[in-house]
Amino acid sequence: MTTERVVRIFAGTVILVSILLVLYHSQWWLLLTGFVGLNLLQSGFTRFCPLDSILGKAGLPAGGLQRPAER
Repeated sequence: MTTERVVRIFAGTVILVSILLVLYHSQWWLLLTGFVGLNLLQSGFTRFCPLDSILGKAGLPAGGLQRPAER
């Protein structure tokens, strides 16, 4: 499994869990959904994802969200 797949699975899981928390606990959990959405948006533009960095340091092979090679 690559870091790209884990990041997508994690983001989807957090969004679904936060929606359940909104339904059964409080509407303030929508802030978590918004945070995940903003993080996905900024990583699409900047190619920086904190979870991708953490997973890479943990030893998972990179995939998809690779950083450009430095010259």
